[in-house]
Amino acid sequence: MATAVGRAVKHAVTTIMSTAKVADLDNETVKLDPGSYLTTDHGIKIADTDNWLRVTDGERGPSLLEDQISREKIHRFDHERIPERVVHARGTGAHGYFKVFDDRAKKYTCAGVLTDPSRITPVFTRFSTVQGSRGSADTVRDVRGFATKFYTPEGNWDLVANDLPVFFIQDAVKFPDVAHAVKPEPHNEVPQGQSAHNNFWDFSGLQPESAHMIMWIMSDRGIPRSFRMIQGFGVNTFTLMNDKGERSFVKFHWTPELGVNSLMWDEALKIGGQDPDFHRKDLNEAIENGNHPKWTFGIQIIEEKDEDNFDFDILDATKVWPEELVPLQPIGELILNKTVDEFFPETEQVAFCTSHVVPGIGFSDDPLLQGRNFSYFDTQITRLGINWEQIPINRPVCPVLNHHRDGQKQHRIHKSNVNYWPNRKDVAHPVPANQGGYSDYPQKVNGTKQRLRGAKFNEHFNQAELFFNSLAPHEKAHLINAISFELSHCDDPVVTKTYVNKILANVSLELAHAVSQNVGGELPANPSGVRQTHGQKSNPLSQVYYAPKKPTIASRRVAILIADGFHGMEVQAMRGALTGLGAMSFLIGPRRGEVQSDENVPVKTDHHFEGQRSTLYDAVFVPSGAQHAKTLSENGRTLHWIREAFGHCKTIGAIGEGAGFVANALNLPDIKTTTTVGSDEVSNSYGVITTGKYGVMKAASEVFAAGQEGFLTSFAYEISRHRCYERELDGLTMKVAY
Repeated sequence: MATAVGRAVKHAVTTIMSTAKVADLDNETVKLDPGSYLTTDHGIKIADTDNWLRVTDGERGPSLLEDQISREKIHRFDHERIPERVVHARGTGAHGYFKVFDDRAKKYTCAGVLTDPSRITPVFTRFSTVQGSRGSADTVRDVRGFATKFYTPEGNWDLVANDLPVFFIQDAVKFPDVAHAVKPEPHNEVPQGQSAHNNFWDFSGLQPESAHMIMWIMSDRGIPRSFRMIQGFGVNTFTLMNDKGERSFVKFHWTPELGVNSLMWDEALKIGGQDPDFHRKDLNEAIENGNHPKWTFGIQIIEEKDEDNFDFDILDATKVWPEELVPLQPIGELILNKTVDEFFPETEQVAFCTSHVVPGIGFSDDPLLQGRNFSYFDTQITRLGINWEQIPINRPVCPVLNHHRDGQKQHRIHKSNVNYWPNRKDVAHPVPANQGGYSDYPQKVNGTKQRLRGAKFNEHFNQAELFFNSLAPHEKAHLINAISFELSHCDDPVVTKTYVNKILANVSLELAHAVSQNVGGELPANPSGVRQTHGQKSNPLSQVYYAPKKPTIASRRVAILIADGFHGMEVQAMRGALTGLGAMSFLIGPRRGEVQSDENVPVKTDHHFEGQRSTLYDAVFVPSGAQHAKTLSENGRTLHWIREAFGHCKTIGAIGEGAGFVANALNLPDIKTTTTVGSDEVSNSYGVITTGKYGVMKAASEVFAAGQEGFLTSFAYEISRHRCYERELDGLTMKVAY
């Protein structure tokens, strides 16, 4: 068990550890030290930045255009914005590093970033939503972008991933259609940041290839708990080439150390209003507290000789490669350990291209990837100008030399009288492949020019069913509720009928029937005419599969509800124990200020009951204290804290009189609690952990491990499970108003 001191030391060391990219950015960093003075952009010191130069009699008068200082200030403000991304506009990012475990991938690729264990490769990763604008909320139901720029000695490699392994369409030419359909409707520019509207479901119902993607995004994966708890997938099929010139097909994966966890739908909706910046704040909070997000990097490999040995086309971006057929091979890890210094020049101006690869990594004929390679570069030129790769966050750490010249925002000064190749001075010459130059695989191509897709691209439902079959019971229930919620917002009955009848019925009649019961869509008149189901499952498709092998509550947020008269030593013991396990605790009281313990020792709260909600925490703890418990029981907001946390399946812990308060707040006979003050008995009932007393010595003697029955260990273990979904499956959450 890591100690708080140990984590603090680790945090200090990893935070100050520089990478080549951080050092490069330091050259562009302006230090705003105390006492520094104000200047114009052309370096003139400014005496007054509060008053426009004007003709005045001492009271008022017209402003003068000759005031260059004021004009510059206004002009610069007027031009601060650049075009926001058409998709993935809402995002946040962080710096970190990547390293491989060993050279096990050498048999597939000659790319040093994937084979050299002595390297520490600097990275910048940007997470994002897709549909909403820059001002939308973090917790909407949506795909999440997971784009990583690797600053390698051979040049930049951009792995432009998503948190879902498949996409809505197979061919890039359909991207404008899916983007238009999911964006706000053109006649009124609503809704923002969500897909619950006619146009999206109209498109999806008429485009069966999107069926698999809809299963993923309507599952819990569409509303992640944190960017730190999402998987990342390259989505497209890339290729790897080794030093023998042999090529393999590859899919790239990121697997989070903390497991794959999600919000509840009601919770996601509420956080969208209570704290729309929840995910970006969560990422920064974790890094700044030394809980550096970590992912294992893995590859799936299909050799060229096996390309056609599957009942799906391996180049189809609407399909996964089931791990039972193509095992995932872990080869490295990503750690994010530094927040940005300024959002705009780093996170907003970072730009990614799927076409940016390094020697040893290449492309396939994946029709979605081919279009992305064209589109991404074009997009960056529109947003940032033709010299966008000279922007500090985008420029490589290796030397860059070519004959590209001029254009907007050109910063380089080329000291040479030649700007072409070939030239008489042998300046900036091509590099042979055997000396590190990028080489394309000599793929033999034979065919007829025509607009069509291969036969295997025409099957759209097998993997959608595979995904649904693989979900845990609570995940299935959430998926059904999510699709029902979305379709209930479609006021055109044709849209609902089409999706239930043509799409869901071909995925699973069980799913179609459940959704139709909720939204009134019609099932096929002849169910025997729909696709025959295969009944297969794949465990890695469920989030449950990714639970950490060793339970952890690192970076989890625990709210401690207190009022005057709370048991001070109890709270002190619990906070120390939680900190020792890597969690963060926050005191929530009747006011933001001092609250008196039972020994009249003042403690300062972090928030007051009205200033925060249970939605923003992973668990709630209520200590003992008669006066304190009475105050809580007379406050409707604190009663709502407990009921809402219970409804969202979160862990609730309470001691003594605090346990009595929790029992009365829930008022559920099914929940067994220990409310007798002074009793040593520990009760764990549907993730509600209660006991009669708890002290410092007891807390110090407990060891956090699965199967332990102490109060702290039971409380921590339930938090490590993320949620107690049994509450929901057994109908208990429906009995509590929240």
